[in-house]
Amino acid sequence: MQPGHGMANPFTTAQSTAAMRRWGPVAIVTLAAMAALTALTADAVAKQARPAPPTEATAPRDAGEPIMAIVSIKSQQVTFYDADGWILRAPVSTGTTGRETPAGVFAVVEKDKDHHSSMYDDAWMPNMQRITWNGIALHGGPLPGYAASHGCVRMPYGFAEKLFDRTQIGMRVIIAPNDAAPVEFSHPALFVPNAEAVAAAPARAETLAREATEAARTADEAKKAAATAARETASLAASLRKLEWLKTRAETELAYADKALAAAKTDQAKARAEDLKQKAVPKAADLATQLDTAKADAKSKLDAAAAAKEAAKTAATGKTDAARAANDAKLALVPVSVYISRATQKLYVRRNTHKPWADGGEVFDATIEVPLTIRNPDKPIGTHVFTAMARNDAGLRWTAVTIDNGDDAKDALDRITVPQDVLDRIAPTALPRSSIIVSDEPLSRETNYRTEFVAVLNNQPQGGFVTRRPTTDALVASGNSWGDGGFGFFFQRNSDPQTGNPRPRGGQYYRQAQPNWW
Repeated sequence: MQPGHGMANPFTTAQSTAAMRRWGPVAIVTLAAMAALTALTADAVAKQARPAPPTEATAPRDAGEPIMAIVSIKSQQVTFYDADGWILRAPVSTGTTGRETPAGVFAVVEKDKDHHSSMYDDAWMPNMQRITWNGIALHGGPLPGYAASHGCVRMPYGFAEKLFDRTQIGMRVIIAPNDAAPVEFSHPALFVPNAEAVAAAPARAETLAREATEAARTADEAKKAAATAARETASLAASLRKLEWLKTRAETELAYADKALAAAKTDQAKARAEDLKQKAVPKAADLATQLDTAKADAKSKLDAAAAAKEAAKTAATGKTDAARAANDAKLALVPVSVYISRATQKLYVRRNTHKPWADGGEVFDATIEVPLTIRNPDKPIGTHVFTAMARNDAGLRWTAVTIDNGDDAKDALDRITVPQDVLDRIAPTALPRSSIIVSDEPLSRETNYRTEFVAVLNNQPQGGFVTRRPTTDALVASGNSWGDGGFGFFFQRNSDPQTGNPRPRGGQYYRQAQPNWW
C-alpha cells in the first residue's frame, strides 16, 4: 500500500527491516498480521466511502401520474415524480465520453412502444420516449453500470415497460449534471390562477368554439356572395361596353344620314337619305335609353358588389378573431409552459394543442414570444425549473429544481419582470403541470413546432447531441390563429449561434421567428 492511500502503515521499510533483525520470526508474523489488518481496514473504509449503485425503487404509496423525470448524470439514476413526491427510481446508462447525454431541460415529444433506431443499425429501443427530434430519448436498454450509450438515457427493460403507459407527451424531463430534486417553493412571481376563471374556462371554450364555427360559416357565405357579385359586375361591364359601341355606331349612322341629306341633289338621293335618317334616329334614341338604364343598373350592382366585398373582408376578420379567441380559450384548458432566457432577453410561451402531426408527435402552440426585462442582464442567473404540482388554497403548489449554478431560485425570479399583458393572458387559468423555466441559455434550435422547449447547458459536454444531424427546417407557428380555421405555419432555417449568447458552446440555437408574434 502506498503512503497516502487508506490507513498509514505504522512502520517504514527501514524500521521494519531493523525490527525483523532484532525480533526474528515473531516479528515477521506480527508484521504480516498488521499488514493484513491494515489492508482489510482500508478496504472497509473505501467501501464505506463509495456510494451504493442505484437500484430500482417504488415509493411505498399509491402513485399518481408522473409530472417530471430527473436524470442525474453523476449518479446514473432517474427519478420520476408525481404531485406528492418521488414515485419511481431506477439506474440508467447515459452517453459515454464523446457522445455525452446533454444536460438541460426537455419534455417528452413522442412515444413508441417498439422503436428501432434509424441511426444505429436498427438497434432495438423498446418503450422509447423521445425528448428531441434529432434522436435523444429515454428507452429500455442494457445497463453495464456506467455511462455507455450514444447519448440516450437507457433504463432497465422492465422499468421502461412499466413506465411507458403512465407518461404523456409533454411530461418534463430534466437532465442534471449532478443530483437534483424538486423542493417546495413559493414566490410572488409564480402564476396565481383565478378560481372563477378556471371554473368558467370549459364553458367559455365551448361557447367561443361555437362562435368561431358560426363566424367561419358567415365568412364563407360572405366570400361566396362577394365572388358572385364580382362575376355579375364583370359580365355587366362587358354589356356596358357593347352598348356603348352600339350607341356610338347608331350615332355615326345618324350623322351620316344627316350629311347625306344635306348633300343630296336629286329627289331620289334625298329620299334615300331621309329613309336612313328615319331609321337611325329611333335606333340611336333606343340605344341611348338602354345605355342609361344599364348604367343605372350597373351602379346599383357595383355598389352591391363593393358592399359584398367589404362584408366578406369584415367577416374574414371576424372569423380570424373568433378563431383566435376560441383557440386561446381551448388552450386555457391545458397547462402552460413558459421559458425565460437571459441570453435572448425574451419570454416564450408554449402549450400542447394535442393535434397529432403526420410525421409523429403533437403540435405545440407557440404564438407568444415577447421581450422582457431581467435586472443585471450580464450576471448569470442559473437554470431553474418551477413546476405547479397541484392545486392548493393559494391557487397552486409549486416546486423548484435548480440544475445550473447562478442565482438561487428566489433571486432568479426577483430579477425578472414579466410583461403584465402576458400575465393577464395566461395566469388566470394556469393549471397544475404548468411550468416556468428560467435559464442563462437560449432555446436550442431543436425547439420547433413539435416540441415544447429544448434547452441545453452549454457549460456541460453534449457530444451525444452535437454529433447528431440537426432537425431539418423547423415549421413554427406564426401569430395566426391555431383553431380549425388555420394553423399559422411558416418555415424557418436552423440558425447559427445567436450573437450575444454569453456561453457560445455547442452551437444549436433557436431563432426568433418574427419580431411581434401576437
